[in-house]
Amino acid sequence: MAPWICPDCGRPLGRKKQSHECASGLTLTEFLATQPVAWHATYQAALRALHEIGEIVIDPVDIGILIKRKGTFCELRPKKAAVEISFKLNETLDHPRIRRVLKSSTHRRAHFVWLRGPEDVDDELCAWLAEAWLSSPV
Repeated sequence: MAPWICPDCGRPLGRKKQSHECASGLTLTEFLATQPVAWHATYQAALRALHEIGEIVIDPVDIGILIKRKGTFCELRPKKAAVEISFKLNETLDHPRIRRVLKSSTHRRAHFVWLRGPEDVDDELCAWLAEAWLSSPV
């Protein structure tokens, strides 16, 4: 899982002395307290689905929730109109639900989907998240 904990910020990272910004680590409860109550069920549905896929590390920070195996493969971030989930895959998905795709490394693409409610965490999204989990480094 996370082989190194930053001694300065206490966050779990993928490798020793990994470059990162020492963002304030939060508990999930602390993070959710900063979010609209209407979105709590959406965050919880996404996290429940990710836990069902496999072993993960949840790293809430000020800007959102980072989901990791060895490194971050998925993020949940608040937006004005929705909770945005992003996940990394080795190929580019072309689907109407994908709002944008960014190249995150030579072989990885980050895909962004808006979650407007817990019902958006459906079988289709869970399949994409499972693929992102399976293709992420261990």
